[in-house]
Amino acid sequence: MLKNKYLYIFLHGIIWLGYTTLPLLNVELKKESTQPNIDPYTSKAYWFYVSLSCITLFYIHSKYLFPKVFKQKPINYFLYMVGLIFLLVMGRYYVRITFVESEPNQLFFVNVFIQYLFIFVISASYCFFSEYQKNQQVQREKENERLKSELSFLRSQISPHFMFNLMNSLVSLNRKKSNLVEPVLLKMSDLLRYMLYEKDDKQISLDNEVKYLENYIDLQKVRFADYVDIDFLVQKPLLSKNIEPMLLIPFVENAFKHGVGLVEKPIIKIELQTTVNQLIFKVTNKFSSDKQEVKDGASGIGLANVKRRLELLYPNQYVLNVEEQTHFYITELKLNFKQ
Repeated sequence: MLKNKYLYIFLHGIIWLGYTTLPLLNVELKKESTQPNIDPYTSKAYWFYVSLSCITLFYIHSKYLFPKVFKQKPINYFLYMVGLIFLLVMGRYYVRITFVESEPNQLFFVNVFIQYLFIFVISASYCFFSEYQKNQQVQREKENERLKSELSFLRSQISPHFMFNLMNSLVSLNRKKSNLVEPVLLKMSDLLRYMLYEKDDKQISLDNEVKYLENYIDLQKVRFADYVDIDFLVQKPLLSKNIEPMLLIPFVENAFKHGVGLVEKPIIKIELQTTVNQLIFKVTNKFSSDKQEVKDGASGIGLANVKRRLELLYPNQYVLNVEEQTHFYITELKLNFKQ
């Protein structure tokens, strides 16, 4: 803020210095001419008044008349502007006849009025542009706050939705193999620790996200044993890269949720590959086209959630393809790492 303030003062000073010295350059050029003429700008008092009156007109209009009068009482604004310009013109006439040894010609008032009108137009343009910039800044701040609130809400949805799926897994396992409940609970504790301490970070290492996926997949392997063919392949991981937390798990959850139940000989394949600038995450799951799955109220929350998070966090930096082939759903995410 302080830096912008000094930059603002500096730029205005440079502009006014250039504007007020233009008549002096014109005087120097006329001195070299052999034709005798009297230029009022040779008088320091006259030059000082012209400069000061232009600056006064600009800032009284831009700092007071436009922001405080124009928006509330447009008629008063017009009257004030006419009165201010009239006073400046008459003051300039007085300074001219007092300090310059020449009577102004008949076009004096017209020329002076046009000059002040030009300053008024510049000031008005400056005000409208500043107002536009201010409104744009306010809109950007409002949009940023809205996106932050939305993102916070989306993140808050992940935990309960994920916990809902974990509880279902634990209940199912308890019914089948009670002796495996304890190791599964230990896996769940690691998952919950990650969710509690990592999910609120802006970004985490890819290494942590991969370990999180491994824990979840191990839990599902214990739950389904040999019933589901599960394969998790990590190729050339750049674990030093960072991504948003819990960004990949909804795709894996979705595969287990819709690729097991009524599917004969279910297959789930998860592939993660990285390049220098990109992450490629692919999830393939078998589905049954003959049997209609009964969906609960929570179906689709995770996938819709992550799609929206991608839009907010990686705009124009990702490609998400969901393809249906013969008996298989293939979801592929290509994500550019943030620099």
